[in-house]
Amino acid sequence: MPDHARADPTAPAPDRAPHAGPREPRPLIERIGLALIAVVIIAVFGAIAAASFTSGDPFLALMAGIGALMTAWACGLTLLRG
Repeated sequence: MPDHARADPTAPAPDRAPHAGPREPRPLIERIGLALIAVVIIAVFGAIAAASFTSGDPFLALMAGIGALMTAWACGLTLLRG
């Protein structure tokens, strides 16, 4: 790799920038919008889980159920923590 293509190891990482202020929570309307999108995704995962379980594919049903639970968890964190 040429020297001009390498990142400067002495440069601060973007998440450790000295001028970065404290993180502010998202506005309530944005959090509600993100939660509504998450609810749609949860419904899709739930439908996949139900269809997979009834068709006899328990592994896919389990994976889709886990996806629904993880999305619900992220949705809750988005609403509560911002």
